[in-house]
Amino acid sequence: MDAVFKALADPTRRELLDELFRADGQSATALGARFEMTRFGIAKHLKLLEDAGLVVVRRRGREKLHFLNPVPIRLIHDRWVSKYAEPWAAALSDLKSRLESPMEKIFEIYIKTTPEKLWEAITDSEIRSKYQFGNTLTSDWTPGSRFEMRNPKADAPLGEGENIEVDPPRRLVQTMTALWGEDVKADGTSRITWEIEPVGDSCHLTVTHDQLREGANDQLYGGWPMILSGLKTWLETGEKLTTPGSLMYA
Repeated sequence: MDAVFKALADPTRRELLDELFRADGQSATALGARFEMTRFGIAKHLKLLEDAGLVVVRRRGREKLHFLNPVPIRLIHDRWVSKYAEPWAAALSDLKSRLESPMEKIFEIYIKTTPEKLWEAITDSEIRSKYQFGNTLTSDWTPGSRFEMRNPKADAPLGEGENIEVDPPRRLVQTMTALWGEDVKADGTSRITWEIEPVGDSCHLTVTHDQLREGANDQLYGGWPMILSGLKTWLETGEKLTTPGSLMYA
């Protein structure tokens, strides 16, 4: 976490993260236009944020776009925010999240495990329930097949979709329609891409949630930092993440 704290210690870098929170997927040029700083200076700050895992870079044609990755901040939260403070912190975080209207969200995390075990944790229904609010996902995990998300406490499916691309243990692309409430149903179908890259004795996992309509309900993507934190905790320790939010629907 040293790199995260070092990156967050600089006010300019915090402002850059704020800008990406306001409008995700910006180029260095677009970000630099908001600061009285050379393009080289902006690039240097963005590289430090990228090295800390707080920013994820994706190329779109000739442009290099930068996306906010809140997972490292969530891991800090899980380490030091008590279960008693969680409701207050969550309420304030939700207030800020409601001001955001993203089109695409990218999350990344490093997990000490093998690609095969990580793939199993993503596609095995029983394991999935241990880190995704008690929800199970059932599918035969073949290209073009359907999946269904359920919870023992719910009478009807909470979500459904199609497995567009299935390439174990490297890449999984799915469409997803949330069904747990009329408010999220109205947002229609979005897309989720899981990408696994082995790095030494660990894996670099990137989850991209895109094709979200402008102003989409934050329930659709707001749970990813907690889900990925729970996935990391389960694979590395064999234990469930015990923050109140992770147990909300378990």
